Amino acid sequence: QVQLVESGGGLVQTGGSLRLSCAASGGLFSSYAMAWFRQAPGKEREFVAAISDTGSSTRAADFVMGRSTISRDNAKNTVYLQINSLKPEDTAVYYCAASTILSSWRAHYTYWGQGTQVTVSS
Repeated sequence: QVQLVESGGGLVQTGGSLRLSCAASGGLFSSYAMAWFRQAPGKEREFVAAISDTGSSTRAADFVMGRSTISRDNAKNTVYLQINSLKPEDTAVYYCAASTILSSWRAHYTYWGQGTQVTVSS
C-alpha cells in the first residue's frame, strides 16, 4: 500500500509559478511510474504529466507542454511538478498518483493522494 501526500499548492497570480511536491511512503517508490492529474470544479479529472520509475521518460498534456516540468527524486521518495506561466484555467485540485506503468490514463493509476489546491488569480 502506497500513501501519497501532495503539497505546494496555493494562490498565485497569472503568470506566476508553482512547484508541487508529492511524498510517497509505504511502498517501493522507485518501482512506480508517477503522474499528476488535476480536477477543476464541475470537470473530469484530467492528466497533466507523468514520469517513469527511473525518471528517464516523461509525458505531458498539451496544455502544459513547454511550461511544466515533472521530476522525481527516488532517494527522497518524492515527485515534483513545476508549472510556469500559470493561467486562471490552471485552477484545480492537483493530485499525484502511482502506477506500475507509465501512462496518461487515469484508470492505470492505483494509488492517489488527497490533492492540493492551486488557484490562479486573474
